[in-house]
Amino acid sequence: MRFFGYALRTLRGFFTSLCFVQNDTWKIGAAGTSLLLSCLSAGCSSEVLEKQAEQLRRQEIELARQRKEIDELLVGQKIQEQRARDCNLAFREYFEKAKMSSDREQAIALYRKGLAICPDDDVAHYELGKAFAEQGSYLEAEKEFEAALKINPHFVDAKKQLDAVRKNR
Repeated sequence: MRFFGYALRTLRGFFTSLCFVQNDTWKIGAAGTSLLLSCLSAGCSSEVLEKQAEQLRRQEIELARQRKEIDELLVGQKIQEQRARDCNLAFREYFEKAKMSSDREQAIALYRKGLAICPDDDVAHYELGKAFAEQGSYLEAEKEFEAALKINPHFVDAKKQLDAVRKNR
């Protein structure tokens, strides 16, 4: 026991990173306990301590990297959830109403408002392009069909409409 007290006082700076204070009492964490037991059984050789200190340092670096990755994933998840809410709102308030509207100008305005909230909807770009084409605004129609194809390169109807609009220009 006397050796334990001496070792703790001698290596206090080193063990401080492995220990914590709880209720004004020093406690040794799991990593500190493992290191202390290894140290005592190995006769506190500096080589063992250095290897274990390096291992702890690498583990701390890896933990920090993983925490950062988790934080980034959580931020990405929040962004995706917000986009989904925005697109749901755009569908309810704009895209559905635009599809049902018999007034072409109103439909165009609704699609534009919806796309301002949910810009990555290929079908909305396609429908807006069709409304522009029906109106004779072929340049704007072409831009919308291109936007739809940029989002979804396999959108066959958008490709057909784009080709037709380009022929009419």
